[in-house]
Amino acid sequence: MPNISRDEVAHLARLARLAVTEDELDMFAGQLDVILQSVARVGEVAAEDIPPTSHAVPLTNVFRDDLARPGLTQQQALAGAPAAEEGRFRVPRILGEEA
Repeated sequence: MPNISRDEVAHLARLARLAVTEDELDMFAGQLDVILQSVARVGEVAAEDIPPTSHAVPLTNVFRDDLARPGLTQQQALAGAPAAEEGRFRVPRILGEEA
């Protein structure tokens, strides 16, 4: 069973540059111990004969097949634009000019 000491918690706090009080050291040691025990318990459950999975149930692709279909022409796409220039949408400049 994992058991984390106050000194280890203080060392972790120093590495993370956290200011931790003496009371917090005791509290965090208990909380981290519970977390480490939970992780160890999960490690015990994982058996070599059980393949790793990402989902509990098998997933199937529910999307339609991609089919090439005719789209808009450039003129049709630009027909509803408030402003167009040289075959492109004209929009207000938002960045300064680059050198």
